[in-house]
Amino acid sequence: MPLLARAAEGRLTLSLVILASTFLMGSSFVSGKILLTEGFPPFLLVGWRFLVAAIATLPLLWLEGDSLFASLFPRHLRLKEACIVGLIGLAQTAAVMSLLFMAMRTISASTAAILLFTNPVWVALAGRVFFAEPITASRWLGLLLGVVGIVMAVGTDVSLSSDLPAVQGLCYGLGAALCWAMATLINKRNHLPIGVWALSFWQMFIGSLVVLVVAGLMGEQWPEHITASQWGWFFWLAIPASTGSFGLWFVALRQGNAGRVSGFLFFAPLFAVLLSFALLNTHLSWLQGIGGALIAFSIWLVNR
Repeated sequence: MPLLARAAEGRLTLSLVILASTFLMGSSFVSGKILLTEGFPPFLLVGWRFLVAAIATLPLLWLEGDSLFASLFPRHLRLKEACIVGLIGLAQTAAVMSLLFMAMRTISASTAAILLFTNPVWVALAGRVFFAEPITASRWLGLLLGVVGIVMAVGTDVSLSSDLPAVQGLCYGLGAALCWAMATLINKRNHLPIGVWALSFWQMFIGSLVVLVVAGLMGEQWPEHITASQWGWFFWLAIPASTGSFGLWFVALRQGNAGRVSGFLFFAPLFAVLLSFALLNTHLSWLQGIGGALIAFSIWLVNR
């Protein structure tokens, strides 16, 4: 096969992997919103979702070739690094997803998705504030546009509902994005001697156990009667929308340039908006649409 043809085929494969991964990420907002609307408690739902997702990564670890024990417990992993892995689990799974599901109790899935995926903007800003990382003029413009886009994207929710629960939902959504940014920075600043899939397993497993403890302390319980449809949404949320989306995303990061691939992350809230329109009969106002477009453009400026 000619070199140009192979390159074109590789780009097409990478594009399909990115689209599949971000579609599955976007679908998690809709399936989670459906289950929350039908009475599933947020902490219990998050805990069991990621416990099942963590278990579903074990066959993928086994397929990598090394022994499962050696992958999960690397010989060169020190106690300090193991604690950092646990901290990532607390921030990435426990904090991010708990705050996100609490947000979706009072705001739309599409708004929650837009808020969560402002994470690259906060990563760039925190890198400047805490680690003196340089920011070019275009990145400063991106940060400014990102803030403006956030205000526009959430403005409709605030104006339509000025009650405290809606405002709390917006705060939870932004809090989830900030926690994700913190987990990203922790991961970037520490070169952990552990494989990607093993790190994914531990951060989901540790985070899920913490959230399940919180759910137990709060007295959360599953609904008495769970339909086949609800089980279907739960397992979709746990395996394709969690293990599947993360796995495909890691494949995309390995096949392409990490910075360029990450620029396509905003496809996830776009898919969340489209699926919300199709399955939840929600509508995005023109103001929110412009805000979302500004956030997408700001992320491109920050990461280009």
